[in-house]
Amino acid sequence: MTFSRYLATAFLAWAAIGAAHADDVTMASSSVHFSTPSTWVGIMQVDGDPEVRVFQVPDPSPSASSTLARVSITVKQEPDVQAFNDYVNAAMSKARNLKDYQPGTRPAGDQNSFIYTASESGTPYTYVERYWFRSGHAIQLRCARPSASQAGQSWAATFDKGCSDIAVALNG
Repeated sequence: MTFSRYLATAFLAWAAIGAAHADDVTMASSSVHFSTPSTWVGIMQVDGDPEVRVFQVPDPSPSASSTLARVSITVKQEPDVQAFNDYVNAAMSKARNLKDYQPGTRPAGDQNSFIYTASESGTPYTYVERYWFRSGHAIQLRCARPSASQAGQSWAATFDKGCSDIAVALNG
């Protein structure tokens, strides 16, 4: 193979890799899969156990300079349902210890979702956490956004929809 042909082949392979959706995410040896909106920015990735992905959801308003709207997905190996329940209880215990913690109302019939508010650096945040146990893994989806943003309700609704879309994918 000539050098120019090698370069062309390498470029085509690189282009094919680049064409894959950067917003498609797989975790836990490909047993967990979801897609994020293309505007979300991956800000943290931890491999191992637990495996974690954190995405910043850009807030176009001036208030975003002092807040961080984010969505995190954590996958941790757990041997059974009791260990999963212990994992959820420990996470909720941490949440209850956040400053200004106030529980919200979860959707009827949804035992593995938790909605609450708390303060981060003096700013009220709204949290939605959802949990699933699948194939020996505890899966946590945690969506955290400022309770009020200068971007307005349409931005908050878009954030919440993105979070709900990931929940649908993780539930499947």
